Amino acid sequence: MNIPLTSVLDAGIAIRTLRKRAGIRIDDFAQTAGVSKQFMTDLENGKPTVQMGKVLLLLERLGIKVGLELTPVDASAFEVELSKAQARRAAPSKADTDV
Repeated sequence: MNIPLTSVLDAGIAIRTLRKRAGIRIDDFAQTAGVSKQFMTDLENGKPTVQMGKVLLLLERLGIKVGLELTPVDASAFEVELSKAQARRAAPSKADTDV
């Protein structure tokens, strides 16, 4: 079933649901996932300031796929922007080349 992800609460409830169905305590899951119990509590309660990277990592570890639904035109523009960003990250910085 595809459930729209519109808030941190949506992600938190999905994670809580799967964690509980697996019979895993919140502190055990936090430790295994490499985050604090407080972070897990904040996420599962929908605190809007949780770190997106950590949320995506937890969803991935639970086998939840997250995607973006874009129009074909927007998807093409996204690919161009993503390529540019990846190239910038791969390029050595000025500090790396100064000796």
